[in-house]
Amino acid sequence: MRSLAPNGLARAAVRFKPASFAGTFVALMMSALIVAACGILLETGARASVPAERYAKAPVVVAADQSVRLVADSIDGPEETVYPLPDTARVDVGLAAKAARAPGAEAAVPDFTFPVRQGNGALVGHGWGSQAFTGTALSAGAAPRTGEVVLDAAAARTAKADVGDTVAFETAVGRTDFRVSGLAKAGAGDTAAGGAAGAAADGKATAWFADAEAPALAGHPGKADAIAVLAVDGADTHALAAAVEKSLAGSGAQVHTGDDRGEAEERGLAYAKETLLGLGSQFGGIATLVAVFTAAGTVALSVGQRTREFALLRAVGATPRQIRRAVAAEALLVAPLAGLVGCLPGIALARWWFGQLKDRGAIPEAVDLHVSWIPLLAAVGTGLLAALGSGLMAGRRPAKIKPGQALIEASVERLRPGVIRTVLGLGALVGGAVFAGVASSAAGDNAANASLGVIMLFMLAVALLGPLVARLCAALFGLLLRGGGASAVLAAANSRTNARRLASAITPIVLAMAFASTLVFMHTSESEIASEQLRDGITADHVVTDPAGLPTGSADRASRAPGVDAAVSLLDTQVLVPVEAGGERTLQGAATQGISGSGAQLAKVQDLDVRSGSLDRVGAGRIAIDKTLATSAKVEVGDQLPLHLPDGTEARPEVVAVYGRGLGLAAVTMDRASLAGHVTSAFDSTLLVRGGDAKPLAALGEVTDASGYAVEQNVDRELGAWANYTMAAVLGGFAVIAAVNTLVMTVLDRRRELATLRLVGSTRRQVLHMLHWESLLVSVAGVALGTTIAMITLTPMVRGLTGESPHIPPLLYATFAATAVSLGLLAVTLPARAALRDRGA
Repeated sequence: MRSLAPNGLARAAVRFKPASFAGTFVALMMSALIVAACGILLETGARASVPAERYAKAPVVVAADQSVRLVADSIDGPEETVYPLPDTARVDVGLAAKAARAPGAEAAVPDFTFPVRQGNGALVGHGWGSQAFTGTALSAGAAPRTGEVVLDAAAARTAKADVGDTVAFETAVGRTDFRVSGLAKAGAGDTAAGGAAGAAADGKATAWFADAEAPALAGHPGKADAIAVLAVDGADTHALAAAVEKSLAGSGAQVHTGDDRGEAEERGLAYAKETLLGLGSQFGGIATLVAVFTAAGTVALSVGQRTREFALLRAVGATPRQIRRAVAAEALLVAPLAGLVGCLPGIALARWWFGQLKDRGAIPEAVDLHVSWIPLLAAVGTGLLAALGSGLMAGRRPAKIKPGQALIEASVERLRPGVIRTVLGLGALVGGAVFAGVASSAAGDNAANASLGVIMLFMLAVALLGPLVARLCAALFGLLLRGGGASAVLAAANSRTNARRLASAITPIVLAMAFASTLVFMHTSESEIASEQLRDGITADHVVTDPAGLPTGSADRASRAPGVDAAVSLLDTQVLVPVEAGGERTLQGAATQGISGSGAQLAKVQDLDVRSGSLDRVGAGRIAIDKTLATSAKVEVGDQLPLHLPDGTEARPEVVAVYGRGLGLAAVTMDRASLAGHVTSAFDSTLLVRGGDAKPLAALGEVTDASGYAVEQNVDRELGAWANYTMAAVLGGFAVIAAVNTLVMTVLDRRRELATLRLVGSTRRQVLHMLHWESLLVSVAGVALGTTIAMITLTPMVRGLTGESPHIPPLLYATFAATAVSLGLLAVTLPARAALRDRGA
């Protein structure tokens, strides 16, 4: 009986059924790849930090909280959710004096960084006091006083100015003349690659102004970006931080030391963390479920293919416990090795993904990918648990039934599906239908959240009800195959008889088609609708833009040009709006435009498609919003909308108009004056002009017409769609590989069947044609089911977010479907040719 020992059975099974275990190995390896990659990104997001560069010589930095925090009640008690601010929150300059009095503090210096224009060029401006911690030093002249400026060599060269000369700069207060009091060489803190200062200074000239007037020039009187606290010699950093925190108690300011100083200066870190955590947790959770789900199905198929062997083992004396232990031993033999092998490409995928995000500016250069043993162990462990669970479930019946009955069931597929599996499948189907109804009646994020439940529940239903679905597909397509000759009829009969095998092949194709279609066509729908709204919404004859921001007073200068009927400049930013999503209150970022003129003037250059109210009333304390946002926030004309301005300042403006083109233009429209003091750059980004000639406008920036501007905006939107396509490629690619793997496993397992067909007179060509018809049936059924699930998911999601129907490019959809069919045919043809060749066919 030693040969019947579980480990011996497992090793023998692996040795004599290599094709089946090779497929299991591939599935578990791909599962580990997905889990490891997403886990690495998740851990990197949780641990992400950047070293202090601008504040490297300041041991303690005081800054405002750069996020909005919402506290909601949950089962476990109050739960706090953090939302990064669209722009920089600032601290009162007066806090510097309090911080300077803390024991161990030598000085506390308010820091200011802001954009400056000089002619057609852009500079970065600082307060001169920052030289105390940046290392900037005078090379000529003296420190600036009110009305004076110190320039670096690049700025002096651009302005063609020297000490004693006068230069004109444009700042938040307008165009002003400054006397050059000195020249300086920027220190390491001013030329650092990271942080707002480094980003602004990259390739740009630098100017330093008197600290007394720097806040006003930045557009934030009485406010500083941060306060750098310098320590006396020998002072302990932690003790100093505690003393500063005590002296500023009640101010709301946060005290940073160590790498936390880097977070205070690098505004992009918060968004990088949010992006990585979102990828690792939300997308990673879905991807992990799909990966584990598919791998478990492959393991179950592998165990199911050996029902005959289990039945024979039972007949010669193997006990049910030995069969179960053998299945578990097989998992222990294959899963850990597959997991370890999958971790290597998983690390490579995470590195590539992380690098792509960094190249696109979503992650600061100073952030490094963090690879530790934790996500790798999770990847291996997840695959092992999936293999054990699915293997034991699949081997449960062959192990417990009587040997004679096991032999009968091994020769003919059991028609009646399991009761538990059927009940769970029907429950998932009903749940998906309920979620679809909820999604269709919801709007905004509520619709998107409900739609996610739709696709997951329907996918679960397809997997659980796979054999029933396969028989239905075989019966339906079998009617069509009757006219296809002997090979087609035989394929239809085979598919009806072996529904479980058919279901194992259909499920991964459904996964690939459903998830890839949902992610890709979600983007195409939003992009098409936004493009249409943008084309229809811009009614101006000329659009003027400048990457560095338009000159101060551009709208007034344009309105004085001959023939100009209206000129309105736009200050583009974001605000945070409270909305209801999934029964919880969350904050949603809303694209916002601050207009320089009145709502009536805006209507001459922009058609927002006003549905209720009037743009004429837009002004101080009064805004217009998009209809989708109005629905999500549950407000209408006349209501007050609580929101957070870009720097986190709370406001409750009145809604005076609701319009329909917020996706292509801006979700919130308000007066420019209400926004200018709450953004880093007060320079307008776009100027819309009605009437007149383009030539006089060229001095303000790059001039194009409405169609040219729409093309530029669409290009920017396409860059943001990269994430959707990447996620679709990762999920869809994994599911396609799983489908191909399953098809190869099923064909190689049918060697005896194919040889029998050859012995009874079928030609090699007829057998291949039969397999081609079966592959076509599997592919078409998978594509049809996946498309149905995707449409049920997409329709309420797109309608909730945009108010329109999904846009599915026919050529792109045809490419998806053709790829699934072609890969299915290839996955069947190659192993079938090899199997027939081995039999001497």
